[in-house]
Amino acid sequence: MCYAIRMGIPEMEQLWNTLMTKHRDGTISKKDEDLYKKWGNALKKLSLDPMYPSLKSHEIAELSGRYGMKVWQSYLENKTSGARRMYWVYGPRQQEITIIGLEPHPEDAKNGAYDRIKLSNL
Repeated sequence: MCYAIRMGIPEMEQLWNTLMTKHRDGTISKKDEDLYKKWGNALKKLSLDPMYPSLKSHEIAELSGRYGMKVWQSYLENKTSGARRMYWVYGPRQQEITIIGLEPHPEDAKNGAYDRIKLSNL
């Protein structure tokens, strides 16, 4: 079962479109190219299976409570300083996943680190 991937608006949509455009026209920086490749790889896995083992997808209860829907976190990277995480929700339609955030892993989830995460709209 495959899922269609959507980008949250406006932040995620703008970021993805900027990375894609710069990649295509060859003006992307090395750092952004790295993000584009890792994010693209994670999106492919997410569309095939949201619980793909290397994504380590799990619900973030604090964000689910704040946003009134289940918010999931998946890994783009692991075991690196500032490892990035992708935040997403199912929907708004059947077989859709919407990416609503891309952030470094919170330093300490126990001390309100998820309070600082701002997510896009569907």
